[in-house]
Amino acid sequence: MFRPEGPSLRELTVQALSSVERGYDLLAPKFDHTPFRTPDAVLDSVAAALARSGPYDQGLDLCCGTGAGMEVLARVCRRGVTGVDFSAGMLDVARDRAWPSAPPVSWVRADARALPFAPAFDLVVSFGAFGHFLPGELPRLFTQVRSVLRSGGRFVFPVLAPPRPTSAAYWMLLGFDAAMRVRNALWRPPFVMYYRAFRLGEVRRELERAGFRLDLAALPEFGRRDDGSARVRLVTARVAE
Repeated sequence: MFRPEGPSLRELTVQALSSVERGYDLLAPKFDHTPFRTPDAVLDSVAAALARSGPYDQGLDLCCGTGAGMEVLARVCRRGVTGVDFSAGMLDVARDRAWPSAPPVSWVRADARALPFAPAFDLVVSFGAFGHFLPGELPRLFTQVRSVLRSGGRFVFPVLAPPRPTSAAYWMLLGFDAAMRVRNALWRPPFVMYYRAFRLGEVRRELERAGFRLDLAALPEFGRRDDGSARVRLVTARVAE
């Protein structure tokens, strides 16, 4: 699962016993060599879908980490792209990446639940970050995203179909979430990361309550499951014009 350049078991243990912010500060130099980074296949598929609906002017990567999603925005935004994250270490790594001169790239350290922006963006994306938010935090998170989008703006993110109970992945994720709940019951500060807490039905309801209109589309590059459902969907939440 981890490349040789990735973190050791000891480093992962130290990270897991830290706060979310401190944990990612520690992990940042080796984050891109872990399975936690969104795969390039997903990033490329989302970029292709956005290219079909774009171009856009200003883009924001919510919880940008080391900047993988910023590369998606740079392909489809003309005037500027901004990455926001609360980990200084992740932002330091992101800044050190090689970026094209256009569109302009900027970085902001902030909490996604208290975004320091006016409604200046046409597109907000996020990749692999929602497990860090408890279900009760979604209304505030989505309201914040809504507040930084211009009229007609879009909030876009991919969602993987949940593994079936008969699969090894299902039990692995169930075990991981159970271990995190035990860890957070016994250790402070908490480290919020739950793979099974971000459920599409609840997400749809909260996005609609925040004032979005939703579209779901299959990302065709990933095919369909035996029952015909999409393996990966793209959620597009639009602000009414």
